[in-house]
Amino acid sequence: MMRRAYWSRNKLLDYQNKKLRNILRYAYEFVPFYHAKFRQARIKPDDVKTVDDLSKLPIIRKNEIRANPDSGVSREFKMQNLRALSTSGSTGKPLRVYVSRDEDGFRKAKHLRANLSCGHNPRDCWVTITSPSHFSEATRLQQILNIYAPKFVSVFADVSQQLSTIEKIKPDILDGYSSSLFMLAKEAKKTGTKSIKPKLIFGGAELIDNASRQFVEKAFNAPFYDQYATIELERMAWQCPAKFGYHIDADALIMQFVDESGEEEVTEGESGEIVCTSLFNYAMPFIRYAIGDSGIPSDEECPCGRKLPLMKIIEGRKDSLLFLPNGRMLSPRAFTIAVGRFSLNQHIEQYRVTQKRIDHFEIQIVTNENVDRTVLEKELITHLEKSLNIKANEVTFDVRFVEDIPLNKSGKLMIVNSEIGKPSEQIKD
Repeated sequence: MMRRAYWSRNKLLDYQNKKLRNILRYAYEFVPFYHAKFRQARIKPDDVKTVDDLSKLPIIRKNEIRANPDSGVSREFKMQNLRALSTSGSTGKPLRVYVSRDEDGFRKAKHLRANLSCGHNPRDCWVTITSPSHFSEATRLQQILNIYAPKFVSVFADVSQQLSTIEKIKPDILDGYSSSLFMLAKEAKKTGTKSIKPKLIFGGAELIDNASRQFVEKAFNAPFYDQYATIELERMAWQCPAKFGYHIDADALIMQFVDESGEEEVTEGESGEIVCTSLFNYAMPFIRYAIGDSGIPSDEECPCGRKLPLMKIIEGRKDSLLFLPNGRMLSPRAFTIAVGRFSLNQHIEQYRVTQKRIDHFEIQIVTNENVDRTVLEKELITHLEKSLNIKANEVTFDVRFVEDIPLNKSGKLMIVNSEIGKPSEQIKD
């Protein structure tokens, strides 16, 4: 994968076309969901020979796959032999994703390519702030050999506790959700901590503005590299040291930027909806899959010498940080993970968390019919207070059951947002 990053655009395109034909034939033959989609569109796999032909296929959205969970998995695989992953539910309802052992290994290699390209070495001490559900991702062998073996810090821990833990570890690589890194930097500045001295910082899962990113870099005196990923496809695009844009993992996926109709790709410099076709997911293929974000394609070449195509990310997961009355900052990512781990989550069809005041949150919920709403409301509030370490008298939660939660103008649900100010407005030198 490191070598393929330097392939010429023509060689990379030939590689994509070959991989594309393989995955389309496979999906048509072994995956009922895509077989039905091809038939509905009156398309055969042989009708799509190149990347330019992809527009012949319909765009697939999360709700379609979520509504047909079993038919999206290949008949060649046994479910018990697959690794199950789950999206955070940041666009509404979590999606269950299945990968084979080989695909899981490929995902990790793809993840590492971005890190290696920025100077991450095999035995660097690596700390990542993430959900406890990811704590088992480092294998026992990695831990024993201490090769690319991250040490995990819970996103649910209070930021002061996170800071104390990371101070003791003294990482070379600091990794995590972007808003969590920003919160950590704010805490480090407040306490005057100078002992955390990473050589590299990697952020992802949420987009933060340039001011926040620069604040993190200044706090830890290290470069911050943004990475763009989803659970379904793992790392998709990433910054190299040149920071000329985001290198798309074009040897692992085809990324298209389409207009509002979904039929035409936008031109360079225009914003378009991101639609991806994975070239490595066979257990559960993703073909013309709408990620739910928007971006800008670029025809420029990065001065680093890598030929992977570039993109600029401007829209997408723009959740804002949440501030509590005691001055504590809370990552919106922590909210989505907490709701995803709620015992009655299977009864929640959609939800939206809005911070109305510094001490008040409104939670809109669309439920299915098989739940006692009074019980759900009571248990959800208790669960959030415990998971997010919020005292019962610190803030109030107003749970409202609604029939529908409308999308915003960009087509996003914006599952967690604040009405009391943006992160950049909270930064003070």
